[in-house]
Amino acid sequence: MRHGRLRVLLGAAPGVGKTYSMLEEGKRLREEGKDVVVAIVETHGRAATSGMLDGLPVIPRVTVSHRDIELTEMDLAAVLERHPQIALVDELAHTNAPGSLNLKRWQDVQALLAAGIDVISTVNIQHIESLNDVVQQITGVVQRETLPDAVLREADQIEVVDLAPQALRDRLAEGNVYPAERIDAALSNYFRLGNLTALRELALLWLADEVDSALKIYRTEHGISNKWEARERVVVALTGGPEGETLIRRGARIIARSAGGELLVVHVISQDGLRAPHPQALADQRALALELGGSYHQVVGDDIPRALVEFARAANATQLVIGVSRRTRLMAAFTGPGIGTTVIRESGDIDVHIVTHSAAGGKFALPRLGGALSLRRRILGFALALVGGPLLTWLLVAVRSTESITSDVLAYQLLVVLVALVGGLWPALFAAVLSGLTLDYFFVEPFYTITVAAPLHLIALALYIVNAVLVSYVVDISARRGRTAKRAAAEAELLSTVSSSVLRGEDALQALVTRTREAFGLTAVQLMVGDAVLYADGESKVDDHTSTIPVGTRALLELHGPDLASSERRLLTVIASQMDAALEHNDLAKTASEIGPLAEADRIRSALLAAVGHDLRRPLSAATAAVSGLRATDVALSSADRAELLETAGESLDSLAALITNLLDVSRLQAGALAIAAEPVEAAEVILPALDELGLGPDDVELDLPTDLSLILADPGLLERVLVNLLANATRFSPPDRRIRISASEFAGTVEIRVIDHGPGIPEDRRDVVFIPFQRLGDTDNLTGLGLGLALSQGFVDGMGGTLEADDTPGGGLTMVISLPAVTTGSPDSPGSPGSPGTSGTPGTSGTPGTSESPGSPAKADA
Repeated sequence: MRHGRLRVLLGAAPGVGKTYSMLEEGKRLREEGKDVVVAIVETHGRAATSGMLDGLPVIPRVTVSHRDIELTEMDLAAVLERHPQIALVDELAHTNAPGSLNLKRWQDVQALLAAGIDVISTVNIQHIESLNDVVQQITGVVQRETLPDAVLREADQIEVVDLAPQALRDRLAEGNVYPAERIDAALSNYFRLGNLTALRELALLWLADEVDSALKIYRTEHGISNKWEARERVVVALTGGPEGETLIRRGARIIARSAGGELLVVHVISQDGLRAPHPQALADQRALALELGGSYHQVVGDDIPRALVEFARAANATQLVIGVSRRTRLMAAFTGPGIGTTVIRESGDIDVHIVTHSAAGGKFALPRLGGALSLRRRILGFALALVGGPLLTWLLVAVRSTESITSDVLAYQLLVVLVALVGGLWPALFAAVLSGLTLDYFFVEPFYTITVAAPLHLIALALYIVNAVLVSYVVDISARRGRTAKRAAAEAELLSTVSSSVLRGEDALQALVTRTREAFGLTAVQLMVGDAVLYADGESKVDDHTSTIPVGTRALLELHGPDLASSERRLLTVIASQMDAALEHNDLAKTASEIGPLAEADRIRSALLAAVGHDLRRPLSAATAAVSGLRATDVALSSADRAELLETAGESLDSLAALITNLLDVSRLQAGALAIAAEPVEAAEVILPALDELGLGPDDVELDLPTDLSLILADPGLLERVLVNLLANATRFSPPDRRIRISASEFAGTVEIRVIDHGPGIPEDRRDVVFIPFQRLGDTDNLTGLGLGLALSQGFVDGMGGTLEADDTPGGGLTMVISLPAVTTGSPDSPGSPGSPGTSGTPGTSGTPGTSESPGSPAKADA
């Protein structure tokens, strides 16, 4: 019997349109003449989804009784008996009601596939088993309904139903996903823009990995070894040396420039497992690779270049990053082409990056310009002459003949060349003289004397010595120029480093001081202003030579260690100028940081003076006028007039007291002297007194508070003042025919209280401005206070360890969201808790807890 084909529509979150797309595809296939039935669809009360069922045959559900609750599930037996060509089965990860034939819906689907029925199904990314913990970290919600990865990977076709996060939030706000009473909690919790963006990326990456696995299988089955640049894959080769971190970071930067790339870090070890000279360095580099999002691999193979290239080809790599060889030119001349050269030759169509690097930490140093070759090399040259000469003589004497003089001369000439390559001029000159005397003594007649019978032999000996001197001189000049070039490169690297250190800003001076000590081999370097040490690196010794270099006119660079040559001092002047620039940069930054608060204080002072001149004058003038009228003796006032004047004076003085209190609170906030006594408190215990203070009742405010909301850690008095301010603003701007709404929800250890109005709202680009003191967004009626309410509210909430943010109200208006830490965190996905889409409490029908699209619904009450 033919096995059915499974096609899965994968979504990043509820509401992206998976079910709608499935039904739309079912209609299209039915119009093509295919036998399509709806085995089960969860519409979740969405009108557009329900409308798509028109014209499609639907298999009736089967009723299952569980704990006196009637639940409906897909009738598997009926679908098998009907045996359509294609069955539409929604929510593949759904858990069936107890008593059903199978525990999970995906098991029902497998039965349909085994019967030869093609299935189109849907699933959300949060229900994939391997991603369960990742989704929990992103959303704070534990997913109870999961689908084994193997089941999904066995699908014949997987498609992502994609919708931009903001578009999904817009759909949610328009009421196309959840009922109106659940919109605010969903937008503020699970459907945050950051959550949706992360889930969308997770879905796309999962599908990309699945496609990549299929591509690898296809390439293997068809024997394709050439790279296919479906996406960038960068392989970084590690030797275990200190340059590994540089190579890994370079590979990560290459990946960052190509979206969706993959970083693979590989180290080749020998078959006996002994090629790991720096195990700790490799461990650190492995940790860095994982931190940068790459993967670490170890490959066994004695032929390093071949092992690297084979690994890169097997991974379908597009680029290979290796470090420049650390071998000297002499070693390269005797040992043949290095790893880099061989990798380039065998890489074929894989791009190879050879990255230069410097030794890490204190190993960096500028080469000295003293001699062309080091003392060690000169000693080795003399040793080679002293040991190689006698050995060569013994060998040649053993095979001496009258015709061997030419080969004898060439053998000694070769010895002189080798000594020149190793030790330079003086060891080569010594070897030339010694070998010339040896030739005359052992190989030129008369033997065993240093007498030269024929003048021609004397000329040959002299030419021999001249040739030796010329060869050694060329070697010496080459070494000298190599040393000069190496120093020039090191100086250029040093200057590049100090320049980039200055551009980096904050740590520039410390980086310059450290780099100076390392580069010149000093024991300690100090940057001083007067007698004060600003920056220092290293520790000086008693016998150190101390010298100083001025750094502009403001500082002094004190050097401890060996005396420096004039060429090195010239380079130090360049570094000193960079330090001077960095000091000037720090001074300017400090001045700017000092000017900023002064400018802000000046702005607040100007605003305060303006407020005192206008907002404070109004209640003060009204109170003064009322009291003056009461004190007047030339006017007869009735009892009603006196009562009105007293009321005016009282209201004006109360308004004046409130304004002064706000000003004092702003001063305390700015001085950091606001006293906060945080304690566990119920949200209702703070919200209701705030409503009473403003005289708001059920006709004005709708309350939407969960019955199982955790306690809030807050200062009750300050939180009440915050709510009074927010409610006063909401009352002022809400239309008369619309009630203000106060809702609360709990999410990931945080309780959020939302004050929702349906007024004109605030433009997104002005939402930060409203929290600045003395900002009233153009209000000039002198009846709205000093513009301190929201500034104080944000300061109070920040002081309690929370946040106050402005957001849009679905359908128009402003929502002020107070987020405060919860004292106890309940299960965020328990039935009835807000903001828990994708969870399943008990199995059930569409629109009840137990479906993968249900976010739960909080309890509601009217104020």
